[in-house]
This record gives sequence, C-alpha cells and structure tokens, in this order.
Amino acid sequence: MSCRRPEHMAPPEVYYNEEEAKKYSQNSRIMEIQTQMSERAVELLSLPEDQACYLLDVGCGSGLSGDHLSEVGHYWVGVDISTAMLDVALRREVEGDLVLADMGQGMPFRPGTFDGCVSISALQWLCNADKKTHSPPKRLYRFFSSLYSTLARGARAVFQIYPENSEQLELITAQAMKAGFTGGLVVDYPNSSKAKKFFLCLFAGVSGVLPKGLESEATGRGVSSQAQFTAQRSRFKNMRGKSVKKSKDWVVEKKERRRRQGKDVRADTKYTGRHRRPHF
Repeated sequence: MSCRRPEHMAPPEVYYNEEEAKKYSQNSRIMEIQTQMSERAVELLSLPEDQACYLLDVGCGSGLSGDHLSEVGHYWVGVDISTAMLDVALRREVEGDLVLADMGQGMPFRPGTFDGCVSISALQWLCNADKKTHSPPKRLYRFFSSLYSTLARGARAVFQIYPENSEQLELITAQAMKAGFTGGLVVDYPNSSKAKKFFLCLFAGVSGVLPKGLESEATGRGVSSQAQFTAQRSRFKNMRGKSVKKSKDWVVEKKERRRRQGKDVRADTKYTGRHRRPHF
C-alpha cells in the first residue's frame, strides 16, 4: 500500500483529531524528531546570545517546539488550526500563549511584534486546496505578507517543510519573495534519503547570509562548516548552562519562569517537600 501524505487525507483541522494529537504527547519517537527539528530551526534563526526574544511558532501543535523555545530562554506565541492539538498543549501546560487560527488567512498580530518565527512541518499544508474557495498561491501570499509585517526588521523566519516536489517548493518560495522576504533553502544531509531535511530560511527587511546545511552524518549527529548540531542532548548541563529536561534544576527553573510571567505555580511537588493528600 502506498504511503499517502497527511495533507492529502484531510484538512489539518480534521486530520489532527484527538487520536492523532495524542501521539504528540505519548509517542517518544515523534516527540524526539519534533524536538530535534525545533532545535535546528532555532539554530538557523541565529538569535542574539543570552538575550530573551519574542518568537512566533506557526503550526505549534502540542507545543513541543515551544518547549525548546522556553528551555533556551525565549518567550513565544503559538498558532495552530487544530483544536485537538491545542488542547494537548494546554494539558501539557506549555509556557507560551496559544492562538487558534488558520495560517492561510494571515497572522492576526500587530506589525513588528516578533523577533523571529519558527515552523515545523506545517507550511506544506497551504499548498492544498481543501475548499473550493481556497487558492494555494493566494493563501501562501496572504500568510507570508502578514508574517512579514508582524516580524521586526532584520528578523528571520525558519520553516522546516516536507515539500512534495520541486513545483511545490517553487510555489512556496515564489510567494515568500513576492511578500518581500529574501533568503533561500537550507538542506541538511542532501545525500541521505532518510535524514534529508528542508529548511526555508527567510529574512525580513535585511538580507542575510544563508546558513549552510549539515553535510556529514554519523549516528544521528552532524557537523557543518559553521556550527555543530548534536541530535542527542547532554545528560548534564549543556554549553549554555541550561539544565537537563525533567531534572530538579529544570523543574525549579521552569517554575521560576512561570512566576515571572504571572502564572499560578503549584508549590506542592516532589521538589518542594510538600505533597498533596490523596483523594478517595
């Protein structure tokens, strides 16, 4: 049986139902891949070191990409068309703000709001006409033109995409350039059928140097001529001094971030010495 692409099976708000959304909080393989691609996308953004930025996550889904943004010290807003995926994000208590919206209708934010944008496995959905009123070129242009407006001048947008063919790539890039973006495509592991990944890197207002793709491959890790990208996380502190996920320090840091954001933080966890009484 041939493998059908998800975007050919149903519109995104239908395809990503409750059953499909659960995979993004329970399937360790999906979660690992999503996290790796998010890390690479943030690397390609080339954000200032040791500076918290305000980022947009388009097609945020269950918030896996947002988790990485929070871990490296950024604030973010996530947009998705699937209520089931956003429900998962809410249950996971992600730290970003969530917005239910169709990216093909444009981004509903003020000009110059964001310092950058990431998007994982979402952009190719705009290349399909799910309704008679849908025109892929028009929806792509509406999305890119509104995104261009919401980004600060000089900001970058990085999209990890699964293009169906070269014609689809040309359609996407043409509408992005029409909206004012410059940039191009970064391809990691171009000679590998399994590890090959496409990242569309766009510059808003100021042309930048297009990053190089990763070329070597060894047990899931690759090294480019500019920066090293490690798929496997360190079990201890990484080079930026961030705590390993789910450790005591990581939980404490997450609680402190949530307090600074004005959110309620429960004190009765295993790391405070206080425990809730069981309910019978």
